Amino acid sequence: MLRWRLLLGTLVIAALLGLCWLDYAAAVPGVWLMPLAVLLAWMAGGEILALAEATDRRPLAWAVHTGNLLIVLAAWVPRLDALGDVLPALEPGAWTLAALGLGVLLVFLGEMRRYETPGGVTANVSAAVFALVYIGGLLAVVVHMRMAWGIGALAALVIVVKMGDIGAYTVGRLIGRHKMAPKLSPGKTIEGMFGGLAFCCLGAWVAFAWLVPAMASEGSAAGLPYGWLIFGLLVGAAGMVGDLAESLLKRDAGRKDSSTWLPGFGGVLDILDSILLAAPVAWLCWALGIVGR
Repeated sequence: MLRWRLLLGTLVIAALLGLCWLDYAAAVPGVWLMPLAVLLAWMAGGEILALAEATDRRPLAWAVHTGNLLIVLAAWVPRLDALGDVLPALEPGAWTLAALGLGVLLVFLGEMRRYETPGGVTANVSAAVFALVYIGGLLAVVVHMRMAWGIGALAALVIVVKMGDIGAYTVGRLIGRHKMAPKLSPGKTIEGMFGGLAFCCLGAWVAFAWLVPAMASEGSAAGLPYGWLIFGLLVGAAGMVGDLAESLLKRDAGRKDSSTWLPGFGGVLDILDSILLAAPVAWLCWALGIVGR
């Protein structure tokens, strides 16, 4: 299993970096990555719905999927140069917030339409809105990073987080002895956590020493001298929290994996979980000038 996870994890990183490179070379930013983002939002949304149903909640699938689609697209479409003279000029993220609001509106309209007897509406609405924020909202942060700071920002996020996943699993399997969160994820160890952070820092160094500068544009601002180290530690730690957060959801639903479509990894959420909660931290590192191009 260790070899399979290492091989598959490496292939996932390679495939994502390949798409990132194609997107970097494309005339329209995001044209290669947005179909993947939409697909991931759909599949991850379906897994969240399945976890909710396992806890006797029935959020409306069509409202969740439509809302997530609107949120992810709203992070991309208004930033395209071709639409700059067509759409109103708003602050970054305003369109995404508006799309999130529309998603919540759809959730309520759907619940009103199917309402018959008291009981369950608040739980269903809460689960649906959570799915919109957790999947659509956090994926929109990833899209915003790509559009604001270029493909290098996205590549750095993926490299750091996935290197942390690989490092934590490898070191934990090899020398892990002390459980980190036995009730949430029995396989995770404190030794694996430190190993994962070390891998995160290595990934950050590689990303900001070669990959990010190679994709930088002229006049790009520089970050702090050791910003890559801060980025690796903060984003790596947030990714581990994201992994445990999804474990919390799965334990509450009595599931081991979010789905079984990818042997050894589980489902889409089992791959995205660490990226989703690490994205806002990575965004802040770029916005505050901790790292730069």
